[in-house]
Amino acid sequence: MKGLLIGGFTTLGTGTGAMLTLQTQAGLDPLHTLISEYAFHPIGWLLPASLTLFAVGAAFIAEGLRRSGAGRGAASLVVVWGVCMLLLGLFPTDPPGFELSMSGAIHRYAGFVAFLVMPVAGLLLVRAKAHYARAMKALSGVAIAALVLVVLPYLVRMAGIPVDNADIPAGLTQRLVVLSEVGLLLLLGLHLVRLPQASGHRTPRLVTVQHAAPAAPVAAGTSRSLAA
Repeated sequence: MKGLLIGGFTTLGTGTGAMLTLQTQAGLDPLHTLISEYAFHPIGWLLPASLTLFAVGAAFIAEGLRRSGAGRGAASLVVVWGVCMLLLGLFPTDPPGFELSMSGAIHRYAGFVAFLVMPVAGLLLVRAKAHYARAMKALSGVAIAALVLVVLPYLVRMAGIPVDNADIPAGLTQRLVVLSEVGLLLLLGLHLVRLPQASGHRTPRLVTVQHAAPAAPVAAGTSRSLAA
């Protein structure tokens, strides 16, 4: 379990560092530019690298949850989240202004599934009274609320109502989803750290102590004969 947690935290931390580097060095508008559009920047290779690291970290945490037996339903959802991260990295979105391609469609729906399953995984562990349940509940709520804000413009356009992208801080709401969900994944790992089997605690084994049988009393007559 210790190796799984080290691997999970290391890959998640490295992936977060790559994502933050991309966000700060690309010089794009974080309020309106979607994270997926950073792939078209000269250092856009950091995006699939970051997503792949998130997927590997999710695999480590999911296996830890499975082994602990404390959240197998949540573990399955974390696996789905990790697979979606891989798909997001493998199938980039379409450049702005282009028609939706097969790659763009896979990217879009994989993102939606990923954004949906992680807060559900968090709420499952909240229901199971996991460690850090209050923080998990708060981050799950933020992720769900931000996801609604992400999806709402698409629903409005599908209803035939024109929406000006300049009036929607889509980049901000998307970043809220990503931050809350990566934070949730880290909390799932910290929950495993607090479990007895994850912290190295072992149930002491019962040691059977064999007492020597008491020596038989020496007969008085025998003692006298020996003394003679």
